[in-house]
Amino acid sequence: ALRVPPLRVRGLWPLLTALCTALLCLFQALRGSAAGEGAGGPEDAAAEAAGSGVPLLKGSALLLLGCLLARCCGAAGGGAGRGGRFHARQLRVSPHVLGHSKAHVGRVVAELVRAAKAQGLQPGPLALSLRGDFVRIGSAYEQHKVRSPDCFDILVPLRLPPHLEPQPRCADGPGPCGAFVCGLRARDGWTRRCRPFAEGFCVELQGRSHLSSGLVLRWFQGHLQRCLGAVRYRLQERCRVSLSACPGQPPTLHILPCSDYVCCHISMAVRLIPAVPLGDALYLTALPPEGPLGPLAPEALWGLNASRQEQRLLAWLKEQAPAASCHLKCLQILKGLRDLRRHGLEEPFCSQWGRVLSSYVLKTALFSLLLQGPLEAWDEQFLVERLEDLVLYLRDCLRKQVLMDFFLGNTNVPEAVALPRFLKEAAPVNLLSAFEGPTLDLVAFQLISTWIQAPHIIRMYSSPRYWRPVPAPCREGYTEGLKCR
Repeated sequence: ALRVPPLRVRGLWPLLTALCTALLCLFQALRGSAAGEGAGGPEDAAAEAAGSGVPLLKGSALLLLGCLLARCCGAAGGGAGRGGRFHARQLRVSPHVLGHSKAHVGRVVAELVRAAKAQGLQPGPLALSLRGDFVRIGSAYEQHKVRSPDCFDILVPLRLPPHLEPQPRCADGPGPCGAFVCGLRARDGWTRRCRPFAEGFCVELQGRSHLSSGLVLRWFQGHLQRCLGAVRYRLQERCRVSLSACPGQPPTLHILPCSDYVCCHISMAVRLIPAVPLGDALYLTALPPEGPLGPLAPEALWGLNASRQEQRLLAWLKEQAPAASCHLKCLQILKGLRDLRRHGLEEPFCSQWGRVLSSYVLKTALFSLLLQGPLEAWDEQFLVERLEDLVLYLRDCLRKQVLMDFFLGNTNVPEAVALPRFLKEAAPVNLLSAFEGPTLDLVAFQLISTWIQAPHIIRMYSSPRYWRPVPAPCREGYTEGLKCR
């Protein structure tokens, strides 16, 4: 359990050094004044002045030494000031800029979704279509975005044909942890009129038709591309928009403001992620192709997205934690250190470092540590202690090779955060099971090394060229809400 640490002795040394230096200077000043009053003549006064120069010089030297000791002690202590400066100068996103960026993204995405929904109704009731809304997910909407508000994640819910219901179940055989396959159940039986949909969007798996994530993703990309013309025409006075996609990744909408309509002229990339609704604010999203996951992996496997449940948990924690809680700041600083440390690593370990310490893994570790309590220990004044606790907790998880998903099959989620029955009854999932033991051990070693060398790493890699983003579609997993990313 977390406890509020007492005042550390090392923090008293700068104060004691400064106090002793001040007392010594005062003593020398009083001594010189008394000697001046007792001098008998000009020659004696001159001699006293000459003699008093040495103590004054010593006092100045001691004062300088005290300042240096105070600075060294503060640097050795790794105080909250350094972490706060790193957060404020390099990680913190301007609320003004973020608010305007989110509002502009919302308006542009709403235009595109509206046009795509209208066009999707034309082919008839037996094809996929858009539900007409979108769900904001990711760090930009969870108050732990770092650096620039230039990348956003949006879920775009799809509408299946009438009488078809998704039936997800955990995937068997090779594949990433927490992967699902999505069967389809026809409420009035699998009739002949549903065959065109099955032929266009399903694959056979164990003699049954399953919704194909790969086929759905390709349809979604083409559908949005066809609708982009109408949106580009309507928005041409505000911004320029374009659509791009990496193979196996959801499309990315690029927004470039070209007028004073947006006061913060930032080029933004918005990942539009097609999602199959399961009810209770749960969604299935396509998994990115990574490694040898079997011949049906990109076609049949889905990831479970519980971003809305994460947002509810964060809202509950905000209510329960102190007003000046530092839990989100700890997450931001750890993400910043992870990104900076990546510059000193070589492939293939550099890529493994980013996958193991994904934003979702860091957020899961934070959730687990927070609920060990008490939440009062996460006050801003204990920033360094809590950040160190988070690093050590994550190090222990890596050494044990176990970090359980916070929502799948977890019975310790607070009752105030209502979970769907599907999540409660799901089998627990170890987020680290897809990685080899030596890789996790190396990541654990580098994590502790990064924490110890944090001041040096911040100084070395804090120039703007080290913060240049990777192209948006291929950045660090394609959504922080995806399991095992």
